[in-house]
Amino acid sequence: MKELNAVIAACPPSGIRRFFDIAAEMADVISLGVGEPDFVTPWRVREAGIYALEHGYTTYTSNAGLPRLRELICADLDARYGAAYDPVTQCLITTGVSEGLDLALRVLLNPGDEVIVPEPCYVAYEPCVSFAGGTPVRVPTRWEDGFAIDADVVAAAVTPRTKAILIGSPANPTGAVQPRESLDALVRLAERHDLYLISDEIYDRLTYDGRHTSLGALAPERTVLLGGFSKAHAMTGWRVGWICAPQAVAELAVRVHQYTMLCAPHVSQLAAVEALSAPDDDVDAMVADYDRRRRVFVKGLREIGLETPEPGGAFYAFPSIRSSGLTSEEFAERLLHAEGVAVVPGSVFGPSGEGHVRCSYATALPLLEEALVRIGRFLSSDPR
Repeated sequence: MKELNAVIAACPPSGIRRFFDIAAEMADVISLGVGEPDFVTPWRVREAGIYALEHGYTTYTSNAGLPRLRELICADLDARYGAAYDPVTQCLITTGVSEGLDLALRVLLNPGDEVIVPEPCYVAYEPCVSFAGGTPVRVPTRWEDGFAIDADVVAAAVTPRTKAILIGSPANPTGAVQPRESLDALVRLAERHDLYLISDEIYDRLTYDGRHTSLGALAPERTVLLGGFSKAHAMTGWRVGWICAPQAVAELAVRVHQYTMLCAPHVSQLAAVEALSAPDDDVDAMVADYDRRRRVFVKGLREIGLETPEPGGAFYAFPSIRSSGLTSEEFAERLLHAEGVAVVPGSVFGPSGEGHVRCSYATALPLLEEALVRIGRFLSSDPR
């Protein structure tokens, strides 16, 4: 048989899933790994989806998505962050943010173009750049600096082939929120070298200390803004995301989308309309609960001896496990088998993640407290 696609064949399986395939076969495991809300979608949103299904909204929508949903998204971005996008020419509804990332990269990149990716970062960033024909270029961030992106470090990685910088803030896996000064410096760098900025802001509503700053407000003419409903609205399975981008980018994204995905599910889009039409009470309640868990869990990690940066957003803690003397993969594997707690090795998110593990606190507080007991017991047993 002839060879299959070499780029895809060279891409390793997700480092997150390997541990959870093991954990799924074990009893009494507390999973702190998968980045998914433990809340169900709010009832009013589910009810809107049920209504849509019962009334036969089971057809295609326009390729770009329901006009009403695009209007609500753009109005929300403008009101919340001052990011102004035209819902008709600059907004596209995607099947989750994952598709949005794929579309953005396919539209922006020609073969061999480079994308600078500050790491630790979400595991899909580098593979998606490669799948789109580009070359991911890692630049490190430091936990001692709160994983803030240093524009000077990024500038040193710029070459004539650089096309874009791809960031997530609030970030998976670190929970870091990029300070305004870091974002301003990235904008100046992008302007100097005529680069695009791809900004994954799926966790924008999960910002605990201060207000979220959107790159779409700072440089709309060169920012491809990605967002969706999975995290703050607890709608992971509905698969609704969006792209807001300069018109030329949005038009080509729709072109790829219409040949590959056609449209996001009609029922899901109508549920998303409801999510943005009603007051924020449900979202605010979920965010407040995450914040409570964040404070309890981070404090507990520190008390059992793990230095832990303060996560300003998302729902991840990223404690240092260097004091254990183990690599992050060794730590995660031994903790799983010894105490039944599943975490993700920091190394799967890039070299700067080594020495850390990712712990999701999107799980019930009693389970988080029990996980702290088990991790503390593991540490006291001299895991080396």
